[in-house]
Parts: sequence; structure tokens; C-alpha cells
Amino acid sequence: MSSPQLPAHPPANLPTTVGALRASGHEYRSVKEEVRANLLDRMRGGENRFPGVVGFDETVLPDLERALLAGHDLVLLGERGQGKTRLIRTIVGLLDEWTPVIDGAELNEHPYEPITPASRRRAAELGDALPVAWVHRSERYAEKLATPDTSVGDLIGDVDPIKVAEGRTLGDPETIHFGLVPRTHRGIFAVNELPDLAERIQVSLLNVLEERDVQVRGYVLRLPLDVLLIASANPEDYTNRGRIITPLKDRFGAEIRTHYPLDVDLEVDLVRQEAQLVAEVPDHLLEVIARFTRNLRGASAIDQRSGVSARFSVAASETVAAAALRRAAVTGEDAAVARPVDLEAVPPVLRGKLEFESGEEGREEELLTHLLRRAIAETARKRLAGVDLGPLADAVAEGRKVVTGERVPARDVVATLPAVAVVRTVAERLGAGDSEAPGPLASAVELALEHLYLTRKLAKDRDDSGEDSDGQVTYGG
Repeated sequence: MSSPQLPAHPPANLPTTVGALRASGHEYRSVKEEVRANLLDRMRGGENRFPGVVGFDETVLPDLERALLAGHDLVLLGERGQGKTRLIRTIVGLLDEWTPVIDGAELNEHPYEPITPASRRRAAELGDALPVAWVHRSERYAEKLATPDTSVGDLIGDVDPIKVAEGRTLGDPETIHFGLVPRTHRGIFAVNELPDLAERIQVSLLNVLEERDVQVRGYVLRLPLDVLLIASANPEDYTNRGRIITPLKDRFGAEIRTHYPLDVDLEVDLVRQEAQLVAEVPDHLLEVIARFTRNLRGASAIDQRSGVSARFSVAASETVAAAALRRAAVTGEDAAVARPVDLEAVPPVLRGKLEFESGEEGREEELLTHLLRRAIAETARKRLAGVDLGPLADAVAEGRKVVTGERVPARDVVATLPAVAVVRTVAERLGAGDSEAPGPLASAVELALEHLYLTRKLAKDRDDSGEDSDGQVTYGG
């Protein structure tokens, strides 16, 4: 998900000094109180609290809402590609759109609650004239991908040699260059893949979570940070390869399990939302891709500890759309519409996104092709249930061969279709009944023909012999 757009300027009527801020009736709230109040307002108003999150309404989101209402720091636990980072980023929308900070301060300090020595000194000197600036909620979020080379300085801070060179002494707290966590004061800080963070670095977060302060190189510097800390982790890493140290795990108030979409329709919805499709991909092909992904998640040959990311479905749909666009460019079709023949482009290019169990070397593409064909058959069986495809099979078997392929335009496919009533029925079942263009009709009937082939009611021949054939496929008797 892209970050929210930052408005050019805050509203002109907002107070610009702490005196004016008090006169306006503004009250200080901690970040967790702010999130709780805004979440409750959205719940009471029936609004969408986590826009763009698909498939978690009855499972993950209730747990997440309870954790936020309780004011807990939390860990999202799930395999790759389950939308953990997207979910974390939507929580930013529960912050106030604009919040006041001390103008010119290094951290986002609330004018009522200065925490650094410099801001406290300015607040004491200027009183009600202390200048106030306004920060948009999109600037109150930071995230860090945990890597083994992440340092305490990255997260918490370190001595700034430039400030020391300017004449300050090493004992001066103002020589500290703050890290990501203090700079997210009054905001939300996310650590992705927390178990990958070295254990000695995880220790640096203990005080942040419990005492709400930080220590830098032994400085006696208490910074009462106001931060909502959210981490993500993979279950395998959480317990085996890497781990969250026990004292840190104990300081998180909630652990919430995420999951892949629970049914095919949700998987299709997710693909529709996330994929950047360069050509039209009919719903029945998106369903094939969704079922293919779900078949992979149940395959014993795939390492399920690693998971099969939702990004696989997205990338597969984008690959299918690109195959259709390529054909349109090569053949001069007016509109690029994906067909079942385009699904063949998926296994060769996307097998690298999967982790296979040992012993499957050399069989990867064969396995993917088998599971893809099963997904095609399942989709056709569901979408064409009750449709008698016998007349279509008979017409094709008796000599009305249908030719398709990655270089065969839809108009040529349609031209070879037999004149049987079931062709129109298939088109209507698969959403192509109202279209005058050849692309949707060709896509629909190809699915029926592939189903007849997979159920051994038709033969299928592939011609890879010459440059002009380019994978031409013929359905016949």
C-alpha cells in the first residue's frame, strides 16, 4: 500500500503558539489514547477502520481492535505475503489528521509535554509564546525492516561526532543523534521481521516497551517516549531460525495471528485490489489463479513453512495480463483480453517465488503445471455446472477443430468455433454474453474446451515445430 499523501499545508486556523493552543481547548492525549478514541468513533459510525485489508473481517481484525482498545503494543504473526505490513500501515489512519508539536524541536514533542532538555528549556523561557507547528499523521509513522546489521544507533541513537566537534562535551545530552524510535515519538513505529534482529539489539527495545524511555551509551537521559510499537514476524522464525527474546516477547501486550484468504472469492478480491493489470483478465481466469495458489498451499511438495504468498497470485495475474497484451501487440488485436492459453506463462516464470521440499529437484515445473490444470478443471466445473458441453465436444471432435495459441488472435479463435447453441450458453455463464468483441467470447469458450480436454472428452495437440507456430494449440477429436 502506498503511503498516504501529505497535504501541502495544515489548515490556516490552527493555533501557532502554546498559549493559543490552550485557549482553543486542545487537550493532550497519548498516542494510544488517540488511536483508541478514533477507533471507537469509527466503530460507532460504522466506518471502515482498516481500508484495503481483505479477508480479515471475522478473524484478525476483531483481535486487532481489542488490542488497540486495550492500548497494547503488539506482534502480527504470519507467513509471508499475508498482508501484515499493509495492516500495520492502515493503523496510521486512526491517528488524528493533524497534531501539534513544538516548532523547531528535533523530536515530535507535544507543546504540553516537552521531553528533551532543549525543548524544556525553550518552554520555560518562552512560556505561552512557545511556537507550535502541526504534523500530519503520515509523518508520525516509521518502519524498519529488521536485518542482522541493524544497530542500536539505528533504532535508539548514538553520539553525534559533529555536535561534539562543535564544542559540546561528551557528557552533554544534546550531543546525541536520535535513532528511528525516538524520532517516532508521538507516533507509530513498526519493526518488520523482528526475529531477524540480533538479540543484543532487541535488548535495546526493552526500556522503550516497558519504562517508555531510552538510554544512549550510558547517558543518564530519560526520554519518556510516547510510541505505539508494532512488530511482524514469521511463525517459523519466531520459534526456530530467529527468535524474539523472552523479556521482549513478554513486553508485547498482544500476539495476533494472520492468515491467507480463507476462500477463493476473497483471494480473487485481493488480486483485483492489488494487481496492476495491463490487459483485461476475465473473472474466471482470476478464479483459476486463486485456486492455483490455494492448491500450492496444500501441496506436500511445497515448503509450507515458508508459505505461498498472496504476492504469487498477484504476480500470476499480472503475468497473464502481460501475455495477453503481448499477443495483442504481435497480432494487431484491438483489445487485449486474457485467455486460458495465457495461463501457461505462469509456471516457468513464477516457480522461483516458491520453496520446494527437498527431493523435488527437476520436477518443479511439472508439479506447477499439474496443479494449474487442476485449478482450471475446478473452476470450469464450478462455473459451468449444469451446462451440457456434449454438443461442443461432438462438433469439435467431428472435424470443427478450434485453434488457439499465444500468437492466435481472438478473432481467429472465434472464427473456428462451431455454430452450436452451447457456445452462447458458455459465454453467458462466464460473463461474455453481452460483449460483441471477440476477446471475452474466445476466453470463455477456451475454458470450456480446456475442461473437455482435461476430462478426456477432447484431444489437444501442440505445434512447437516452427517459428510461425509459436505454441499453437489445436482442440479436436
